[in-house]
Amino acid sequence: MKLNELHDNPGATKSRKRVGRGPGSGTGKMGGRGIKGQKSRSGVAIKGYEGGQMPLYQRLPKRGFNKPNRKSFAVVNLGLIQKFIDSGKLDAKAPITEDALIESGLVRRKLDGIRVLAKGDISAKLTLEVTGASKSAILAVEKAGGKLTTTARAAAE
Repeated sequence: MKLNELHDNPGATKSRKRVGRGPGSGTGKMGGRGIKGQKSRSGVAIKGYEGGQMPLYQRLPKRGFNKPNRKSFAVVNLGLIQKFIDSGKLDAKAPITEDALIESGLVRRKLDGIRVLAKGDISAKLTLEVTGASKSAILAVEKAGGKLTTTARAAAE
């Protein structure tokens, strides 16, 4: 098989409909919009219109609030950290910082910081320096003989 012989299965791809390209195309002249009327014109948003009555999306109560300045943390579980230590991608003897987690490929990007959660088991004695951690994660690391320090304020916990 050569590169020039590669092709898709028959019927796998379909060319897009090119509207308003002359009578030979089958969708020329009015472009499949029919004759006259509101829906044949441009700039029509008829989906939300309910014939003059108050639309459903306006009748329903609005709830909730999205905080504009909320922090978004990259989440790491202890079980994954242990797995990366076992495979040799992380060094348990050196302090594990956020940069080390990114270099190992465990975390893709830091966002507003990295937060450690207690899912999974940790057996290695390690020193972790991250933005935040759950109380159970801190206890689990200390139980294994390690130390977990957070740089975020205690009030944020």
